[in-house]
Amino acid sequence: METVLTTHFADDGYRRIDTYRSFGGYDALRKSLSMTPEAIIDEVKKANLRGRGGAGFPAGVKWGFLPKDLSRPRVLVINADEGEPGTFKDRVIMSRGPHLLIEGIAIAAFALRVHISYIYIRGEFVREARILDEAVAEAYAAGFLGKNILGSGFDLDLTVHRGAGAYICGEETSLINSLEGKRGWPRLKPPFPASVGAFGLPTIVNNVETLADVPWIVTNGGEKFAAIGVEKNGGTRLIGVSGAVNRPGVYELPAGTNLKEIIYTHAGGIRDGKALKAVIPGGSSTPVLRPDEIDVSYDIESMAKIGTMAGSGGVIVIPEGTCMVRALSTLMNFYSHESCGQCTPCREGTGWLKKIVGRIEAGKGRAGDVELILDVCDNMMGRTICPLADAAAMPAQSFIWKFREEFDRHIGEQKCPYGNRF
Repeated sequence: METVLTTHFADDGYRRIDTYRSFGGYDALRKSLSMTPEAIIDEVKKANLRGRGGAGFPAGVKWGFLPKDLSRPRVLVINADEGEPGTFKDRVIMSRGPHLLIEGIAIAAFALRVHISYIYIRGEFVREARILDEAVAEAYAAGFLGKNILGSGFDLDLTVHRGAGAYICGEETSLINSLEGKRGWPRLKPPFPASVGAFGLPTIVNNVETLADVPWIVTNGGEKFAAIGVEKNGGTRLIGVSGAVNRPGVYELPAGTNLKEIIYTHAGGIRDGKALKAVIPGGSSTPVLRPDEIDVSYDIESMAKIGTMAGSGGVIVIPEGTCMVRALSTLMNFYSHESCGQCTPCREGTGWLKKIVGRIEAGKGRAGDVELILDVCDNMMGRTICPLADAAAMPAQSFIWKFREEFDRHIGEQKCPYGNRF
């Protein structure tokens, strides 16, 4: 299988600019500077490159939202927050191939006529931030960032900005507020960031993996990238598999690889010979699947057809014997803690979900609690400024819809029938 991102990741020297260049690094940037910005954007559109951060919006289309007016500066922000539980693939790019990301940023900035760019990285990613700082310094010294890049007349300044480690700052408008030194609260849209973003300027926010794909697309052409994946989902994806599998880790696979194959072939199947009980397919906010639902193409459209999402590419595998009430309680504790509190349905709703699921888990559930959880979810979905309320409600609903008998047993027996294992 042809890889796009991880071909040289096993080489420890690949994060240094000399080794990166020895494998052809920055040749795509040199090629880009001889192209027109419109031609680069056309190649990204042909590639069917969908955003890898979770929403899956077509990257080339998103770039087209910037206003045609060039009288105002524009900003490119890279979302390296990666706070979704079960998602850890962007960290691999930043630690193993930081120049791949920087080259993608420089190409995108040239295509978008941007001269100011920020990598917004999660505060806890201390090692990755240090690696990025070193790589950015190397790129400046080699003339791939800064003034008059490769004698083209194009200027680009890139800054690595560390956040404080709040999950909500993975949402693009919260990220922008945090970047500006404000509280990381989401903004109402419209106006969208492409019109009014960072520091009031037109802004594009892209995920790490999304931009790291761009050098390969420029080198090989958008059509070749599109041919690797499936219709409307081009290229490969980095998929992080965690939980009870024999070989947890990050795998680069063509978009549209079968989910069952990801778990049983690439990740080595369920640990200790156990049976599979459930799969959270795209990060903790995505609706859970039963074992009879995982024989499905892992792409955005196919996952949507079965009522869930490929999301951020974080596959969490849950084995037999796990208490699904305890698993949901763990998730609800997270979302209650991470709600920024700006919107009442999210602030109160996540708190109520944590409280109700927690008492069911503790053997103190009441008749009607399950219906109450679903009612709270209905009053959260689509009623807040950002998707965090949905991110909490979707797993809560799906856990009940697909494992209702476990919630009823907890309430009926006033104890956990699975020993509270998770």
